[in-house]
Amino acid sequence: MVVVFYITSHGFGHATRDLEIIRHIQQQRPGTRIVVRTAVPRWFLDRASGGTIDIHSVETDTGIAQIDSLQLDEAETARRALAFYRTFDARIDAEAAVLKELHASVVVGDVPPLAFAAAHRANVPSIAVANFTWDWIYAGYQRFSSDAPGVMTTIRDAYSQTTLALRLPFAGGFETMQAIRDVPLVARRSRRTREDNRRLLDLDHARPVVLASFGGHHTVIPFEKIARTHDMTLVLTDYEADYQSSEGFDGRLRRLTSAMLEHADIRYEDLVAAADVVVSKPGYGIVSECIANQTALLYTSRGVFAENDVLLAGMQPVVRSQFIAQDDLRSGRWETAIRALLDQPPPKEVIAINGAEKAAAAILGSG
Repeated sequence: MVVVFYITSHGFGHATRDLEIIRHIQQQRPGTRIVVRTAVPRWFLDRASGGTIDIHSVETDTGIAQIDSLQLDEAETARRALAFYRTFDARIDAEAAVLKELHASVVVGDVPPLAFAAAHRANVPSIAVANFTWDWIYAGYQRFSSDAPGVMTTIRDAYSQTTLALRLPFAGGFETMQAIRDVPLVARRSRRTREDNRRLLDLDHARPVVLASFGGHHTVIPFEKIARTHDMTLVLTDYEADYQSSEGFDGRLRRLTSAMLEHADIRYEDLVAAADVVVSKPGYGIVSECIANQTALLYTSRGVFAENDVLLAGMQPVVRSQFIAQDDLRSGRWETAIRALLDQPPPKEVIAINGAEKAAAAILGSG
């Protein structure tokens, strides 16, 4: 069986959840060939998958143009989308030819319209795995339809060709997809306890451990000032900042490079599990990992993005969370918000996190 994944390169959250699904596919049916077509950086996929998948670098969609992790560019988003979808039919032909050459059994899209249009043209079943669709996101921008005429119709026509949509929690969109099945949260859960992860990372319990997680866009935040003036251990990876030393300010600043994490056999979900608090923007990937690993989330705003309100409303009952204004975040005024967050009681509700297992079974059953 050959399963071909098309993954948007908008952040790492889509890729991380798809890699979790792929892991379960490989467990449930060893020998399944997995091909991933995406513009997500190859180093990220190789590191997270352990080299067990075939990776093809290709532009699958244009997502949202980011100024940095916390700022979106609506005009550039429309410009890129218009340029991409002007050649959409040729892209469909090219991808359909690839699918035939690969002898694809099923196509999985998260959630580029190209995946479903190409699968339809190649006469291959297709499955969407997502919590939102791009037409729903773009509809939130007042000028998108006028700046990118015809793009919304093209996207919706492609989505209408989806064989099955596996709709994740915190969802919006999907109106054009005919067959929809709700599945639980797809989330990466650490293999170890918080204590074991801290021991491997040499993190003590003297101060709260705070992990900065902004998706690798290098948002300008005064991390050294925060570590110097706050009673916490601030943990950074090389996704966030480039420091020459691995620690400083009496151990209150820890930078963990990719090499260090690989040597300690630490994955990103293990970092989340080791932390008391993750500081981030609201996004499916980091929210799901905080839920799965029972880590509190300090979040800020991220501009106009239709997913935000749905995600925030859905996560409130199942993870400890606290808002921090962007001005306070960028100025390094974190301590009051972190203290309030750590004083919160445990979440009131529990949400199922076995969506990867369910999605994998559905994908394998379709081919």
